[in-house]
Amino acid sequence: MRFRHPDGTTVHLAYCTNVHPAETLDGVLAQLRDHCEPVRRRLGRDRLGIGLWLARDAAHALVTDPAALRGLRTELDRRGLEVVTLNGFPYEGFGAEEVKYRVYKPDWADPERLEHTTSLARVLAGLLPDDVTDGSISTLPLAWRTAYDDTRADKARAALLTLAERLDALQELTGRSIRVALEPEPGCVVETTRDAITPLTGIGHHRIGICVDTCHLATSFEDPHTALDALTEARVPVVKSQLSAALHAEHPHEPEVRDSLAAFAEPRFLHQTRTLTAAGLRGTDDLDEALTGDALPDTAPWRAHFHVPLHAAPATPLTSTLDVLKDTLTRLVGGPHPLTGHLEVETYTWQALPPELRPRARTQLTDGIAAELTLARDLLTDLGLKELP
Repeated sequence: MRFRHPDGTTVHLAYCTNVHPAETLDGVLAQLRDHCEPVRRRLGRDRLGIGLWLARDAAHALVTDPAALRGLRTELDRRGLEVVTLNGFPYEGFGAEEVKYRVYKPDWADPERLEHTTSLARVLAGLLPDDVTDGSISTLPLAWRTAYDDTRADKARAALLTLAERLDALQELTGRSIRVALEPEPGCVVETTRDAITPLTGIGHHRIGICVDTCHLATSFEDPHTALDALTEARVPVVKSQLSAALHAEHPHEPEVRDSLAAFAEPRFLHQTRTLTAAGLRGTDDLDEALTGDALPDTAPWRAHFHVPLHAAPATPLTSTLDVLKDTLTRLVGGPHPLTGHLEVETYTWQALPPELRPRARTQLTDGIAAELTLARDLLTDLGLKELP
């Protein structure tokens, strides 16, 4: 979906396909048929943007076989779909029964992360629509925080500098500008937007910026305006933003609240949980840890890294951080000039929701994704953007 900002800039809205994970190219093609095209039809659109997730094997197949890449581009066109952004955070295994800490491997100190991201950039340059010259790729925020020392930090910085050089060369070759965005996430080396400023200004290259995920922003209790003002002052570009909402518990000391939270503690994904105290931010690596004994103070609200559907807040006594998303979006695209042109709805946890909230049929998932995109569309038009055909 495309929108025209009052200043004339085109803003792209997509939804991320990591909600239907596939490890192979055949699986990606099946996604387009079984999920993405039905969402487009449900919305009544001639064209729909998707933020494609390509696992290692699928990316390798595309970058080593020009015919396969052309075939994917043809299939996108045939189904009324377009790609201007990729989710390069998960490397593989995102559909596994237990993902947890595995999603942070390989990190940016591992040469394989550089090679994979380079492959994604080459693929994206071949997938961009004919009238689009700029693409984006979100990636993990350097590494998970443990076992990350100065030696690994130096390796990660060198890898990002090499990537920037490769992206420069790619633009010279193809005329397509691809940028990569570190995505701050609780528990990682770059946990908050402020954590991103030093490493990104240290790189000092316009090809590498930040992906503002509004669930992660909210989980860390960051104020959107303060965060984005600091990025602007430091001249760190917001390459893309993922529109998502976290789980919020206003009174975590109450037994019924803890019972409700426990329904979201599931074995597949990591749900980092945070609370803001007088001494600063406190947290646990997962929601079940927060609910165990006194692992986390419960005198102030908790937020958990659980991407809840944008249009459907959980039942009381819980809620979502949709207001943080709205405030962030206002700052990102509600001003005289947009801070980013790439927006991506990223609710990948539909099948990790408590059983009674999960879609039980493919059509229910289609309806849910379409409802999220409709909400995002309405937020954009309320900010003065005009939806394009």
